[in-house]
Order: sequence, then C-alpha cells, then structure tokens
Amino acid sequence: MHGSCLCGRVTYQIRDTPRSVVGCHCTQCRKTSGHHVAATRVSSGKLDIQGGANITWYQSSDTAERGFCANCGSQLFWRTFGSPNTSVMAGTIDGDTGLTMDRQLYPDTKGDYYALPDVAVVDPSTV
Repeated sequence: MHGSCLCGRVTYQIRDTPRSVVGCHCTQCRKTSGHHVAATRVSSGKLDIQGGANITWYQSSDTAERGFCANCGSQLFWRTFGSPNTSVMAGTIDGDTGLTMDRQLYPDTKGDYYALPDVAVVDPSTV
C-alpha cells in the first residue's frame, strides 16, 4: 500500500498488512481532522516514509503525537510514545485498500451532525 499527503511532499509505503480501520470520535480527533478519524495501524518498522522532513509532529497529549504535512496540513499519522506501531489515517492511502472499519472509540463525544457507524464500540486500550 502507498499513500501521501494532499500536496505530495510526504509519501509512504506500508510493507505489511495493516490492522482493520478504527473510527475515533474523541474531541482531539475531531479537532485535528474536522470530523472523526478513521485510522489503520502498522508496525513502524514496516512503514517507509519519504519526505519525512516535511512532517510536523505535534504532541497532542502526555502519551501521543500526531504527524501532519507541514506544507498542506494533511493529518497523516498518530503514535503513542514508546509504541512499536504507527496509526495511519485511512483516507491518505491511495486507491482501494481492502480494509474495513470494524470498531469505534468514544461515541459519547461524537458530533451531533452525524450518525455513528454500525460497528462495535470498544475500549481504547484494546486497539
């Protein structure tokens, strides 16, 4: 799988089968994306990033950071400090992915303007 930001200054290749997509409705995800986030996850060692100098990493909490393209602002990645994995925003993957959204987090903080997807609600510690 390949993907990129909107302007193309950051591109990446996933060299493994990523996890299914998880939707997150938490306030942080809503504020950074403008909606809810849909992300897959892969081992950081299986994620090759080109143009990494164009990524701005923002520490969004005491435990995690989010990677954005410094030029176009595309939200690309999310990672917990010390984790061997990186979450990849599913919408930045090029073409068909074959992935499905099968879980969601924090439905109690979703926006009032959309309906929740018909998938299981899970505890954040399980994803």
